Amino acid sequence: MKIVFYDEYQLGIVKDDHVVDISDVVADIPHLGPHQLINGLIEHFDEYKGKISDKVANSTGVPLHQVKLRSPLPKPPKIVCMAVNYMEDGTRDEPAPINAFLKSPTSVIGDGDTVTLTADDPAVVEHEAELGMVIGKRASKVSAENWQDYIFGYVNFIDVSSRGLGSQGMDSFFPMKSQSTSAPIGPYLVTADEISDPQNLPIKLWVSENLRQNFNTNDMGHKLDKCVEWTSAITTLLPGDIIATGTNHRGLGALQNGDTVEMEIEGLGRLHLQVSDKQNREWTRDTRLERQENNLSPMAERLS
Repeated sequence: MKIVFYDEYQLGIVKDDHVVDISDVVADIPHLGPHQLINGLIEHFDEYKGKISDKVANSTGVPLHQVKLRSPLPKPPKIVCMAVNYMEDGTRDEPAPINAFLKSPTSVIGDGDTVTLTADDPAVVEHEAELGMVIGKRASKVSAENWQDYIFGYVNFIDVSSRGLGSQGMDSFFPMKSQSTSAPIGPYLVTADEISDPQNLPIKLWVSENLRQNFNTNDMGHKLDKCVEWTSAITTLLPGDIIATGTNHRGLGALQNGDTVEMEIEGLGRLHLQVSDKQNREWTRDTRLERQENNLSPMAERLS
């Protein structure tokens, strides 16, 4: 199933090019807001799956182009982001030591929303296209061989990174990673049964129609099973938590005012965004790979 929130956070299921409202089916799930509703549905999905399927089968729904999609996970309990988790197209000799950081749940936005660049003075603001795993049940000390038992589904996820903010070292991750609007998610939350091999998915990201990131989840240094095992050994994961599984850095480049961003992972739909910067700052348009090929420093340079 492709699960969405739309318009005034009505919960729906995508059926072809329509969306079917399932609010009445899940109305008895205790919640004070949409984030509690979706987390409750994830946790108790087996109880509702049949009723949802019946509602969708017997409903036409409304055309997707007539609705405003929201983030399917408006405020996840936790967003755990794996750090330096790709082999960079075989250019690394070995995986980096496994590591991660937390990203603020209130940084989430959805399809059609705007990434607003911070008014602070980052060296550059970059996009990081990632596969997001959504936890389906309470998970603590999960063994690698059982990792799929704990995954509810998958989402497109972009880790927007404001480089150079804060002091140097690990404590700079908070201002760099948790700025408002820095966690676009969507357009759908796709249940795991629709993705046959999550460890072999093409990921693409375009900035103003120019393809920048183009890589595959098979290039991960620490595979999905290890990410779940390692993360759940440190903290208890809850239904609705996201593990963002890292990115290939070679296609990273600057975001700036007026850009449009599209991201797509096979089977997960396409996420659309705009970029706004009230200060109208400019950076060079080259990617990290292009800069490396020209013997330049890794990140795009500030022009104004």
